[in-house]
Amino acid sequence: MWRYVAGGAAGVSAIAAAVMMWDGEAASTRPLLPSAPAVQVATTAPDGAVPEASPATREQKRFGRYDKDRDGSVTRDEYLAQRRKAYAKLDADGDGRLSFDEWAVKATTKFAAADRDKSGGMTAAEFATTAVKRKPKLRCPPVAEREQPAEES
Repeated sequence: MWRYVAGGAAGVSAIAAAVMMWDGEAASTRPLLPSAPAVQVATTAPDGAVPEASPATREQKRFGRYDKDRDGSVTRDEYLAQRRKAYAKLDADGDGRLSFDEWAVKATTKFAAADRDKSGGMTAAEFATTAVKRKPKLRCPPVAEREQPAEES
């Protein structure tokens, strides 16, 4: 009976050794450095829609713009730095205070540009030019399928 037990143990040991050698062989052919992430080619869906960046990706980019020291945390100073720059642009006289005219400079400039006849009021056509211009979402055209020349019979 002990022969059966010894034979079974030897068989299990042989299988385990073969598995370890197989894994070791596969691991030795792998590169030592981590490979770069695979580049995905953008494809279009059957309806022609182009995939967009996920909100998480946009949020990660926004977080990265604020986290100047790249420590994984946005401090109060890092957060307010963007606000300080915007405030400094508005504070035309540099006195550290915003008057209403300084604060409304963009709106007054936009009004003056839209009021082409300088009447002090905007017509409907002039008012229409003040609409916020949205950046168009970039859409890649679908890849045109190459036409194969028809074979003549």
